[in-house]
Amino acid sequence: MGTLDSAVRYAEERHWDVFPGTWLVRVPGGEQCSCGRPECGSPGAHPVGTGWAGLATGSPAAVRRMWAKEPGASVLLPTGRTFDALDVPEAAGFLALARMDRMRVSLGPVTCTPDRRVVFFVLAGAAAKTEALVRALGWDPGAVDLVVRGKGGYVAAPPTRVGGRGAVQWARRPTPANRWLPDVAELISPLAYACGQEAAVRARRG
Repeated sequence: MGTLDSAVRYAEERHWDVFPGTWLVRVPGGEQCSCGRPECGSPGAHPVGTGWAGLATGSPAAVRRMWAKEPGASVLLPTGRTFDALDVPEAAGFLALARMDRMRVSLGPVTCTPDRRVVFFVLAGAAAKTEALVRALGWDPGAVDLVVRGKGGYVAAPPTRVGGRGAVQWARRPTPANRWLPDVAELISPLAYACGQEAAVRARRG
């Protein structure tokens, strides 16, 4: 499924706002981001300009019009609206997923990115609560690599490709069963634990 079909599906089935981001263009020797910056840190997977928040829409018709201008545009989802996102290192994310499965924690959609991050979708409002929740569990929020994306942020959605690194994929794809997203408080214990363990491993490696 291409980025247009995916963007329409997210708008129709999940009522998520979406907006088109940059895309990859062929150049001698490979591909580069449509932004034209050879040093782009997220090639083909970031907003085109500063006005992206005003472009985000949940209208399938508007989505089709926007993607008609560039069918290969990446699919970006603004956070802080329908959902926030908890972004953790890949090793911590999969450790947390395993613990959550054993604990029978109800999850929302979860993505894996080519940058080796795992992103958990949770109810909007997580950005205001996560630091206090992590601290209450005995972890230093500054020492664990747990990034919260709330109002003013965004995440890339499948099947967006990030340069030559690969595509964003679903670790837990959207289904009718996970339409109702969990609150950050329901996930924070296994996530903070997994991020703390990952930080300890990094520290031992120097």
